[in-house]
This record gives sequence, structure tokens and C-alpha cells, in this order.
Amino acid sequence: MDQGAAPPVFSATAETDGDQLRVRVVGEVDMATADTMFQTALREPATRVTLDLRAVTFFDSAAIHALVRLAQRFPGTLTVLPSRQVRRVLEITGLGEQAWLDPT
Repeated sequence: MDQGAAPPVFSATAETDGDQLRVRVVGEVDMATADTMFQTALREPATRVTLDLRAVTFFDSAAIHALVRLAQRFPGTLTVLPSRQVRRVLEITGLGEQAWLDPT
């Protein structure tokens, strides 16, 4: 183990604008951080949620599970803005065509 290496960076921040919640996630979303992403999206009451994952560098099965749970919590009102890495993982797992996934 390289003791001089910096720990992976992760953050999840939320901003509200009326009934719209925007959650911006940065870094690695994995078993240690996926629940924080999920809980951040639930912290403020909102009817529409945008999950901005454009700065996510790693996305594992725990992250996928948290994302699917959010899609179930906010049916028809969740929008996910994926990074290239997140889009690739979702395509591999068969989730690349979900209505909540921003096509751009």
C-alpha cells in the first residue's frame, strides 16, 4: 500500500430551488460513499431531482443500487447527468436507455 497516496476524493452537495433539488457528486461512488449520495438526495424535500454525476470518476454496483433506489423514489422526476465513466457502466449493466438518464 502506498502510504503517500492521497485518499480518493468524494463529495455530494445539494442545492434547492423551490421544489427542485440538484445533487452534485464528485469523485468515486462505491460501497463506502453510495449511501451518502443517496441520503444527500433525500435530505431536502423535493418533487424534482437532478443528480449531477458529471464529475464522477468511478461508479460500482453499490452506486448503481443507490441510483436505482433514487429512480424508484422519484419516478418520472429524476434526471441523471452522467460522466463518461458512469454512462459506460450504465450501458454495460443494461441501464443505458432509462428515461431518467440524460441522453447528452
